[in-house]
Amino acid sequence: MDVRLPRLGEGAHSGTVVKILVRVGDVIVKDQHLLEIESEKAIVPIPSPASGRVVRIDIREGDEVRVGQVILGLEESAAGAEVAVRPAGPPQTLSTAPEPLLERAAIHPERSGIGPPAPPSVRRIARELGIDLANVAGSGRGGRISVADLRLYVSNLQRRAEPAGAAPPSDGPSEPVDFLKWGPVTRKKMSPLRRTVAERMRQSWMSIPHVTQFDRADITRLLGLRKTFSPEYEKRGARLTLSCFILKACVSALKKFPILNSSMDESAGDIVFKDYFHLNVAVDTESGLMAPVIRNVDRRHLLDLCIELRSLTERTRQRKIGLEELQGGTFTVSNLGGIGGTYFSPLISRPQVAVLAVGRGFEEPRIVGGKLESVSILPIGVSYDHRVIDGADGARFIRAVADALEQFREDDVKL
Repeated sequence: MDVRLPRLGEGAHSGTVVKILVRVGDVIVKDQHLLEIESEKAIVPIPSPASGRVVRIDIREGDEVRVGQVILGLEESAAGAEVAVRPAGPPQTLSTAPEPLLERAAIHPERSGIGPPAPPSVRRIARELGIDLANVAGSGRGGRISVADLRLYVSNLQRRAEPAGAAPPSDGPSEPVDFLKWGPVTRKKMSPLRRTVAERMRQSWMSIPHVTQFDRADITRLLGLRKTFSPEYEKRGARLTLSCFILKACVSALKKFPILNSSMDESAGDIVFKDYFHLNVAVDTESGLMAPVIRNVDRRHLLDLCIELRSLTERTRQRKIGLEELQGGTFTVSNLGGIGGTYFSPLISRPQVAVLAVGRGFEEPRIVGGKLESVSILPIGVSYDHRVIDGADGARFIRAVADALEQFREDDVKL
């Protein structure tokens, strides 16, 4: 049987092969992990759909693969038969040099007499276009072929047929430069995560008109509350960080200005207002930026929020979070205060319409009640989608975040 890449999660249609865990000749059992795929910044293990012997491997580590693509061939074992699993060892990434998927399908068409699963509408289109469905990789359950799969197949054929000298699209890769002409260089391959981040940022910048509004919050009293209650939180296994307060302040402001907790449905011409508050938190990892989600922040006590934020951050840096933990966020918080800098303009993560930026706090002299005092100032900003959010609402929102940070009380913090 051909083992195809299954669905990876909602909205995830492809991924990068990080590690192949089996070799040709291995005898494996059902649900044994075959390989690891990086998709949407998460590492997803792919289980075997059946027991049997691996007869070929059609992908290499580092390959980009899409849902429905054949990843290996499996000779199924008899039902109920016991099989021995090979002890873990260095994986073999490829048995033989693989043929590209389209070529392989053309050379080795199905000969069972039973065509691949596809609805009548797809079969009719394929007949009209003269396409053999045996050559098309289906992304549905059991390899079922959809109209989208057919379009992708035709698009791939057209791209392969383009003359070598065809001009690249205007937003394509830049012309290669021979940097060695001016001196020695060192090259480092972009990691799958870095490529994912790069593509997301390019899409964000190209498709969203960004505006960033800045403000400042006096967090002198908040820092006093943090100092007072931190020991009690530590006893409960929590760190009472500034980020926890910021998440709560964001929810307070989002409830007042729900337009910043929305998304734009461009196909329907609708703005989708969400009645839940799932906040992404940007985490700096060795592999690149990741933003896992903390769900229902509005319903969480500050203690619970601090415990989950600490756990989620640690698991993210260890690359131990699942794909679902990166999806479904409604608003993002990017806090660079622990690194340095003051104000910055973060890019929005689609389909969200806004992201909060937090810089490093600083001390500032201020006249309070006729006396010169030192106060703690936190620089904050919000980047928003100007198609959805007007400048006035952007300014009101960031002021509401500052107000919420300045108005924390003991009752909001005490256990």
